Amino acid sequence: MYWDIEFFEETTSTNDAVHGRGEGAVAVAARQTAGRGQRGNKWCGVQGESLTFSVVLEPVFMPAAKQFLLSEVVALAVSDALLQYGIGSKVKWPNDIYIGERKAAGILIENDIRGNVLGQSVVGIGLNVNQSAFPEDLPNPVSMRQITGMEYNLNEVLTTVLGVLGHRYEALKAGDTPEKDYTRRLYGIDERRLFALPDGTRFEGIIRGVRSSGELMIELSDGTLHEFLFKEVELCLPT
Repeated sequence: MYWDIEFFEETTSTNDAVHGRGEGAVAVAARQTAGRGQRGNKWCGVQGESLTFSVVLEPVFMPAAKQFLLSEVVALAVSDALLQYGIGSKVKWPNDIYIGERKAAGILIENDIRGNVLGQSVVGIGLNVNQSAFPEDLPNPVSMRQITGMEYNLNEVLTTVLGVLGHRYEALKAGDTPEKDYTRRLYGIDERRLFALPDGTRFEGIIRGVRSSGELMIELSDGTLHEFLFKEVELCLPT
């Protein structure tokens, strides 16, 4: 897949920077003044140490009801890229990338639905690459450098991520689904974990998988299987 890359010293967010451009457009920013993350969080990147970029895809071949498959593809691509540097990772539902119990990357996908299909998707990715220190209010961040002790060229890491993303995306377009790979790399799969509901109620359960429509399947203590949409449940992190 061909990528048309534009670099910015500063922008509000890379998702905003690629707005209105066509498939294959990529915006990379040294600084974001209003970087966005999942659940309304702000993405904190460090100039010269973190990789923040957005790409435009036009998955018009995909039914809107199955848009979560695109989220799986993007998350797996970031995980694939880390593996090329010898770093194993997991995908914390829906699409955060974890190394052990710590977050290495976040992904925000903004979809434009046209009728029954996806029209355009703006995929924002933030990857911790060379940081050795993080703000104290971040609960569990980690960088590639902290894992391996090596410093990385950000442009080379970008090229690696875009390469595997293009491969995964073209495979999806050809009809290959990423669900088995996603399940194998799902953080907390088949483990008893603590979860929280929006009202603060906490409960124990076991993640059994994710539906193609995006629902997280959790087996409760009584053996029943319940499905939760994004923002309906949150996996509590170990303390």
